[in-house]
Amino acid sequence: MRADRLLSIMLLLQVHRHMTARDLAKRLEVSERTIYRDVEALSMAGIPITAERGIHGGLKLLESYRTNLTGLNQAEIQALFLTQPTQLLNDLGLRQASEAALIKLFAALPALSRRDAEYIRQRIHIDAAGWFESEEHAVMLPILQDALWQERKLLVTYQRSDSSVVERQLSPLGLVAKGRVWYLVAASEGSTRTYRVARIVAAQIIDEVCERPPEFDLIAYWQQSMMDFKGNLPRYPVRARVCSEALPWLQESKKFVCVEAEEADGWILCSLMFEIERDACVYVLGMGAQIEILEPPSLRALIRQHAESMVALYAREPHISMHEMPQ
Repeated sequence: MRADRLLSIMLLLQVHRHMTARDLAKRLEVSERTIYRDVEALSMAGIPITAERGIHGGLKLLESYRTNLTGLNQAEIQALFLTQPTQLLNDLGLRQASEAALIKLFAALPALSRRDAEYIRQRIHIDAAGWFESEEHAVMLPILQDALWQERKLLVTYQRSDSSVVERQLSPLGLVAKGRVWYLVAASEGSTRTYRVARIVAAQIIDEVCERPPEFDLIAYWQQSMMDFKGNLPRYPVRARVCSEALPWLQESKKFVCVEAEEADGWILCSLMFEIERDACVYVLGMGAQIEILEPPSLRALIRQHAESMVALYAREPHISMHEMPQ
């Protein structure tokens, strides 16, 4: 493992030429002390790495030094040749480039390594789309990409979730794909926000340099945003009795279910969590007589009201209009 890490440090410094010990430690998931020990070992082996102090200091590899030691182990080859999310690459205009790069890499591998690559491609396929996902048309994505590559600001027209339209001048910081949905992370008026790309109805690159905050980390920002989003979701707790036969289906339906106790008649006492009352009502009505709401009383009353309306509706003969009558 240490040999792989030493090679990774050398190659990272070869690519970036300058990195801090903190950046390397975070990238390789070790402590800064471990990085310093590894750098000392590389220096003793004759690798020209220097350490500079100060605000702009860090670890540097001598400009003229390069290594061709880029051997890949079996796991690394398998990871590289896993099926890529082709639709996302297509959105970015990189699908053909990705395929060409893999072909070149495949051709450069030794025969035994090529067999490992083909083995993984034939056995694991990654499909990033969900079963019932509606496809979004992120028509402004190429312009957003160009702004990111050029490090230029954007003037966008954005449609909010309430259908109102606003104009914003943004400093693009990154693009994130969540499933098949693209998001733009951008700074505006001193704060960093997330914009759904499909809601950007117009975008124009401004001839003004976008200054990227040196401490900004796209992955860390997105992970924290997801945690904040989940933490701020509405919470609607429910207690219910569930038929034991329906419990497995309920647990697999991506609803939070906590089993409290099993009753003598085979029913299960559970706690469930929904976002809002309406969602809970629709969900419970769909389970029919396999679930009984105990708390809150307001939901139990609402379920009874809807059930009585359904009984009244189906108690009468179906209404058929004249044009629907068979000829």
